[in-house]
Amino acid sequence: MRKDLKGPKVENIGVAVVEQFNEDGEKIYNVYLLNLSKEIIEGIMITSKGYGQNIKTGEKIKTSTLRHSLEVLLPNEAAKIEPIMEDVFGIANEFWISYWSDPEETGQLVMYDKKFIFVPESISPENMKLIPILGEKGVMII
Repeated sequence: MRKDLKGPKVENIGVAVVEQFNEDGEKIYNVYLLNLSKEIIEGIMITSKGYGQNIKTGEKIKTSTLRHSLEVLLPNEAAKIEPIMEDVFGIANEFWISYWSDPEETGQLVMYDKKFIFVPESISPENMKLIPILGEKGVMII
């Protein structure tokens, strides 16, 4: 019965934290949703939050929960979700993505959802690699 509650497996969808530069040449970081599949995804809902513990004080940290929506993301396309501050790289950063797609092209949309978690300290210069779809360096989870 439990297996009946699971939705279809999410494949070829990713979230990336990308290092970029603003107009003043300052380093900034942005979070992107990546559609690496051959299907159009639509009705996209994204929830993001951070949580963890301050290493120095032991104090529990929890950020606000942010919600975003996108109407559609074409195959091999990326969309910026939100900026992210370096201050939260030391805690877990969670992005829960839900969307509709019609992989069989039957005219019947199917709902997919998946939680992507950047574990504490995983967003770092040594973990950044070129993300081809964006042509920039970042940390990506698929």
